[in-house]
Amino acid sequence: MSALTHRVRHHLAHSGDEATPAAVVSVVRRENKVLGDTAVLRLADQVRDEMLGAGPLAPLLADPAVTDVLVNQGQVWIDRGAGLERAAVRLSGPDEVRRLAQRLVAACGRRLDDGQPYADARLPDGTRLHAVLPPVAVDGPYLSLRTFRQRPFSLDDLVRHGTVAPAAARVLAALVEARLAYLVTGGTGSGKTTLLATLLGLVPPTERIVLVEDAAELRPVHPHVVALQSRTANVEGAGAVGLTDLVRQALRMRPDRLVVGECRGAEIVDLLAALNTGHDGGAGTLHANAPCDVPARLEALGLLGGLPRAALHAQVLAALQVVLQVRRTAAGRVLESISVLVPAEESRLITVQPAWAGSPGPGAPVLARLLTARGVPVPPALQAVPVAPAGPVAPRVGFSGPHAVSSGRPG
Repeated sequence: MSALTHRVRHHLAHSGDEATPAAVVSVVRRENKVLGDTAVLRLADQVRDEMLGAGPLAPLLADPAVTDVLVNQGQVWIDRGAGLERAAVRLSGPDEVRRLAQRLVAACGRRLDDGQPYADARLPDGTRLHAVLPPVAVDGPYLSLRTFRQRPFSLDDLVRHGTVAPAAARVLAALVEARLAYLVTGGTGSGKTTLLATLLGLVPPTERIVLVEDAAELRPVHPHVVALQSRTANVEGAGAVGLTDLVRQALRMRPDRLVVGECRGAEIVDLLAALNTGHDGGAGTLHANAPCDVPARLEALGLLGGLPRAALHAQVLAALQVVLQVRRTAAGRVLESISVLVPAEESRLITVQPAWAGSPGPGAPVLARLLTARGVPVPPALQAVPVAPAGPVAPRVGFSGPHAVSSGRPG
């Protein structure tokens, strides 16, 4: 295959023709006159993948069950949602991996060489690509690809797949209806984007959703979505547009729901400011191992934006109400818990109380009061615990309390 690919590339370079599917088929047919049409077309697809696409990795990326493709030198590993497994595909060695990585990165307008030994890019089909070359990659090159699937999931889909419990699904629908602000938290590949995109699909069609993302992954099934995507610097180091700038631009676009795809920097300060100025129902994702880790993660991000600890806690308590924790298990991705953010009595700092984790928790009355105050019926999953009468803790008054389209699958 490599020899044929080399001949096709040489012919196209000599003729000056673009490597279109028709041009590749024409050259392959000239090189293999004894093959039938079906065999020629199949061979031409393979040659074009070798020249422009993911080469031997293309069939893996096309498999709808595969979420991640990882290459360590010549070894290829894949994830079908139940952990990593070795793929039958094997590359010839580091040189082939390096050429493949450089070709893919170059197709995205990025640079990958000895002077810039790592790159983070996005392929035209939405696949996220990360590549690292030696000497940074000790036994490299290393190549990591996360697929992007166009298929949307509804909340019913996530229930059928076991990602979301039926009782929890009613709670999720209620918090969207009540325009409560929430964060979807979890580890890498836990299904945060899948759940967030699904919940955004529940937003009434009369509302405008403005998305701010580092890499465009959210594709909610909704008639009025405006998406903004950050931009990295070019090879000269100019032209970067960060999430902080985009959040500020989004505020001028009349959002009914402001969503930051992944909060991981100083943009958290602008998001909190927006959610504290009348923009209810905002949402985002955050990397956290457990709900109790969320306050510390928010503190760290707030410091990046120059927001002191006490001010950060006050902003969070007034802006955010709910934390949805997702986890990746051997059986698939699951919604593990629904928690509320409330102030500690003695310090007025953020504490996290579970409202539902398979059964109602101590935070269930708080979440029930939040829903009731906004005219939304309390789901049965929160009624098993006696709901205290509405007290001074109310949404937007003082310190309030608080498994579509994705790059992964629900379970």
